[in-house]
Amino acid sequence: MTIQQQTTQQEFHDNLRTLSEASVDQHFDAFADIDWDNPDYAVDPTDPRWKLPREHVLGSHPWYLGLPEDEQVRIGLYLQANTTKVGLQFEQILISGLMNFARTLPNSSPEFRYATHEATEECHHTQMFQEFVNRTGADVAGGSVFFRRVSPVLPLFAGWLPFGFFIGVLAGEEPIDHMQKAVLRAGDDMHPLLKRIMQIHVAEEARHIGFAHQYLEHTAPHLGTAQRHVVAALTPVIMRWLCDEILKPSKRARRDIGLPDDVYREVYWEHPASQKVLRDLFGDVRMLAEKCGLMNPFSRWVWRRCKIDGRPSRFRSEPASAAA
Repeated sequence: MTIQQQTTQQEFHDNLRTLSEASVDQHFDAFADIDWDNPDYAVDPTDPRWKLPREHVLGSHPWYLGLPEDEQVRIGLYLQANTTKVGLQFEQILISGLMNFARTLPNSSPEFRYATHEATEECHHTQMFQEFVNRTGADVAGGSVFFRRVSPVLPLFAGWLPFGFFIGVLAGEEPIDHMQKAVLRAGDDMHPLLKRIMQIHVAEEARHIGFAHQYLEHTAPHLGTAQRHVVAALTPVIMRWLCDEILKPSKRARRDIGLPDDVYREVYWEHPASQKVLRDLFGDVRMLAEKCGLMNPFSRWVWRRCKIDGRPSRFRSEPASAAA
């Protein structure tokens, strides 16, 4: 190992130590840091604060805005619960994957400590998410039937192909993190329980996303030429698939809220405004792909075909638009 490689390795380990120490110093418990019995947190299904915010792609659509207020509230509560359930299902995949990843690590590996810290935090997220779903009273299924059927297999890739697994991690975490930050920044009159859940999730996901970015940057130079080309082409495909699973309502959800097919197609993602939202979700990932050498003429074409191309972010969590 060269001196430069040793330095890079040490920097990576130092960053992991910082993340691990942050997990000790600042972490949340699903039942200690949310006052579930606070009357202000009670879930009243008629509360107008459950209406979808304008930052939600459906919340700003004329079809939704033209509905009676009670229908807007019903649909808003249902979709908030369903998205939370999908997030829970994704976190369960991540927890299982992190355990498979940790199983492959040697003694004295700093990745082991951080991975188990992250798994612990994600367990609290699943408890937090499920408690919210339970209190809404909505019998939501979460992701699509296909997503739920392949979920038991996906964590296995963390042991077989960890680089690909952590690309999948970002494909699930980046879109929901981006949307939650946009809602919180807007400062709309949202329900305080949902706001508290989002605040906790965004705070801890910053570490989780940071680790995935650093792991991919650190390991990308070790990819072979063929591996690099395959990963470069698959990255936007994985991003688009998991983004759709998390943000697009499933067939059952569309039926339950009465979403017309033409509105569904326009909102996800035929309308120019929604296409811009879709591209903006992946500015940070495009920046990472550039750093990792995963952008080449063919992969750029795949990004365009997946409709998630555009300017890469200049820094992580850049709030400005990254649309093409």
